[in-house]
Amino acid sequence: MALFESTLILLLVAVLLLQLSRRFSVPYPTILCLSGVAVAALPWAPDIPAPDITLDPQLALALFVAPALVDVAYDTPFSALRRNWAPLLALAAVAVILTTAAVAWVGIALAGLPIAAAIAMGAIVAPPDAAAAAAMLGRFALPRRTVTVLQGESLLNDAVALLIFSAAVAVQSGMAGGAIPENLLPQLALAVPGGLLVGVLVGRIYGLLAPRLAGTLSGTIFEFLTTFGTWVIAERLHFSAILATVAFAMTVAQSAPERQPPRDRVHSYSVWEAVVFLLNVLAFLLMGLQARAIIGRLEGDRFWQAAGVAAAVFLAVVVVRVVWVLAYNRAAAFVVRRQGGHDGPTVGQGLVVGWCGMRGLVTLATAQALPASFPERDLIVLCAFAVLLGTLVVQGLTLGPLIVRLRFPPDDSFDRELSAARIALIDAAIAALEAHDDEAARAQLDSLQEARAATAAGQHPREVSESDRLKRDMIAVKRRRLAEMRRAGTIDEDVFHALEQELDWSELASSPPERLQLVEG
Repeated sequence: MALFESTLILLLVAVLLLQLSRRFSVPYPTILCLSGVAVAALPWAPDIPAPDITLDPQLALALFVAPALVDVAYDTPFSALRRNWAPLLALAAVAVILTTAAVAWVGIALAGLPIAAAIAMGAIVAPPDAAAAAAMLGRFALPRRTVTVLQGESLLNDAVALLIFSAAVAVQSGMAGGAIPENLLPQLALAVPGGLLVGVLVGRIYGLLAPRLAGTLSGTIFEFLTTFGTWVIAERLHFSAILATVAFAMTVAQSAPERQPPRDRVHSYSVWEAVVFLLNVLAFLLMGLQARAIIGRLEGDRFWQAAGVAAAVFLAVVVVRVVWVLAYNRAAAFVVRRQGGHDGPTVGQGLVVGWCGMRGLVTLATAQALPASFPERDLIVLCAFAVLLGTLVVQGLTLGPLIVRLRFPPDDSFDRELSAARIALIDAAIAALEAHDDEAARAQLDSLQEARAATAAGQHPREVSESDRLKRDMIAVKRRRLAEMRRAGTIDEDVFHALEQELDWSELASSPPERLQLVEG
């Protein structure tokens, strides 16, 4: 009950402080982190015993990471990952490995951690949470490719970090038990392809069954079942659960927009956004309470030694990312110039990407997933919380001013592509309308008379309105044309989703009320 009460307090604090987030352009994860610290530091905050604030390791990862991954992966097409493979490899793989190595060195040199435990700590704090950066980047005009790379990074770096984390924990546990598992290397070799295969298969099964649940609350529940089911199946088979979840979401995203009614899509987006937000609140609260308990157990020199290690880990995390990103940025610009190109990455873009290193939900979840008997678990959790707090506050509060200071030239490619795609949809609707031999397009008076007669007869006007029927027919034509443009690759995913949302609201506005209701079964 005490944990539930603290969660309610944090929700209230978060709701109040999020008003400041919108007003002063502060990323909401920064507000949540500060809220978690504030609630955990309250004098009357409950002193909850350690077992009551520690989740089962596998549950922590599945509960916190899976929904957040689906939320991001659904909007990230494979084509964007393929098109930006070089910077994604540099950020999602090399940067994570370098950060893990640097933090592991700090853990060994300053805290005397075992090698495997130090690597586990490095993997916990290595992957930045691009969702935290996206909360800020969406408020500024940045080059689209920069935003796309940051979004794709959050999908892939989590998988790399979790593979390293799982291997390090397995090795450390094996050393504690006297032997390292013999099948560890084969499992790691199969983790990536096996995870991708599981995700694609479950995504195909979802695509076959989901249309049967359209218009029902069961459809939303089925989304959660398949999301967590994908994670659990991959875990049971010792595959990468993160890559399985990403593959599942990207597979569903390829077919769902053409099959899912707009009512279901609007409802689904709202539910998922609320769930991810609530999980963020719970994760930050659990971490804050754990940090409070850990600090309470550290006395005198032990506290200052732990604080020094945490500060060194924070500096290593920030410095390694900035230095590596700028080095890669200049190397990529040199290669582009040698090839005769003129659109290579700028120093400003490198600074923004390097400074977008805020840690978030994955770091929280992996820290929670450490076994209770893990060596120096308190120190590792405290370092993870220090990195979270430091990056979210220091980088989160300075990212906006940095972007303003760099004065990026306006990137109007999204607006131009959006306008061109919208014109193509209108042309498709006009062509279909010209094929009609009725006069519905110019019979506004008739439609008003129909609406009046329907109302007098106890019917909703949209049920019998020829004008609304025609609108829905034209929207269906536009949807088919939009899907064709997406499959042909003539528009990017962000343009597709923007136009999809426009069509959803237009269709809902022209539909009778019974089409807007969800039923339970």
